[in-house]
Amino acid sequence: MNNYQKTIGIEVHCELKTKTKMFSDTLNSYEGSENSHINGIDLAYPGSLPLVNLGAVKLACKAALLLHCTINKTMSFDRKNYFYPDLPKGYQITQARTPIGVNGYVMIEVEGTLKKIRIHDIHMEEDTAKSIHQVDKSYLDFNRSGVPLIEIVTEPDMHTEEEAMAYLNKLRELFVYADISDCKMEEGSMRCDVNVSVSKNDSLGVRTETKNIGSISSVGKAIKAESIRQIEVLENGGKIVEETRRFDEKDERTILMRVKETGNDYRYFPEPNIPEFTLTDEEIEEVRLTIPKMPDELREEYRSLQVNENNIKTLIQHRDLCSFFEEVKEYDPVMTSNLLTGDVLMYLNKNNLSFKDIKLTKENMKDIVAKVQKQELSSKQVKQLLPILMEKGGDVSTLMNELGMVQISDDQVLQQLVDQVIQENPSSVEDFKNGKDRAVKYLMGQIMKASKGQANPVSVNRLLLDTLKRTNLN
Repeated sequence: MNNYQKTIGIEVHCELKTKTKMFSDTLNSYEGSENSHINGIDLAYPGSLPLVNLGAVKLACKAALLLHCTINKTMSFDRKNYFYPDLPKGYQITQARTPIGVNGYVMIEVEGTLKKIRIHDIHMEEDTAKSIHQVDKSYLDFNRSGVPLIEIVTEPDMHTEEEAMAYLNKLRELFVYADISDCKMEEGSMRCDVNVSVSKNDSLGVRTETKNIGSISSVGKAIKAESIRQIEVLENGGKIVEETRRFDEKDERTILMRVKETGNDYRYFPEPNIPEFTLTDEEIEEVRLTIPKMPDELREEYRSLQVNENNIKTLIQHRDLCSFFEEVKEYDPVMTSNLLTGDVLMYLNKNNLSFKDIKLTKENMKDIVAKVQKQELSSKQVKQLLPILMEKGGDVSTLMNELGMVQISDDQVLQQLVDQVIQENPSSVEDFKNGKDRAVKYLMGQIMKASKGQANPVSVNRLLLDTLKRTNLN
């Protein structure tokens, strides 16, 4: 089996983050009850005509630019004919002849090695209704019908499950950061079809397509299962035929759905109700200017700021945290990254919240960092403050006063505390003179206890050591 090489190509459908659908002014939303976001165009009522959503075109253009595609400035739409219950018109409006982007690529990294995955094309189309199957009947929710999609089709450049998963993670990362799609596979806004073939030489084998895989990890499992199945068929003298399959998550195997359709089955022809249209160079440049910093650029910048790799990885994985970090990194990038990926993220996970649900502000973080740097706040006190600020908000200084956290930094006041504790603990003073370091820790603890935790520990340590060295034993 090890003599076979896998060849993998991937087709990804991503729903675009638009306010309305691709060809109608119906709200593009999953909120509300079934069949509540529909109109005559979505349901293919006679006489209803599509109108292209310019916002969707611009998002598709942004995706094509991110994937280094050549933009088809002049483009049109086509009808892809097939007959499923979830397609009310009996055809899907798509781009067969003039995809918005062609000949692109994306770079992935697997085990420290960079690899270019070529993009054959990226094209716009509309989504179908959602099918809901029960034991003896099926239902259709047309809220999804007409939602704008982009389909990204790769060349067969991947040869391992790891490469396929790295590609999907990179695609999701790019689209999420560029606000093109939320790419939530569990909700269906990013769906994946995988083409797999095996062969013993450089020529391509016969491919099969595994449809609608539900997660990136499942893509890896599906590729492994399908390649094993194909190898077993070939080793037993059989032939692989083009077919469409699905992945059984429970048994981790692919199952035949139908014999593979060919392109001619779809009977593509130009959509007569949508005229050809053109994107100008100025419009394309406007789209390019909306592209924010991408994760690879952020990684390099954070490394230059001495943020550790674990924190960088966590920040990039949580875009909301990363966006907040961009606003506060100027104060102290190492400290703020530690707080965000540590205490803040732990609070969010524990309470099942997202960053937009909490009341922590940029000013809060600025004040905390400044007070820690001035030794007015200890790390222990920060851990006590942050949950309150995240839950209720407020002013850091005011909250510190309410909680009795204001540190005593006046040397005269602290010296009185030091003298008092030294007088009350002569045996510890003797231990210090005899070279026992634990005596200092004990005395420090007594001073902090006497000050109710408000004494500045750095100042106390300095004053205590100076006083101990000057103290004579009777």
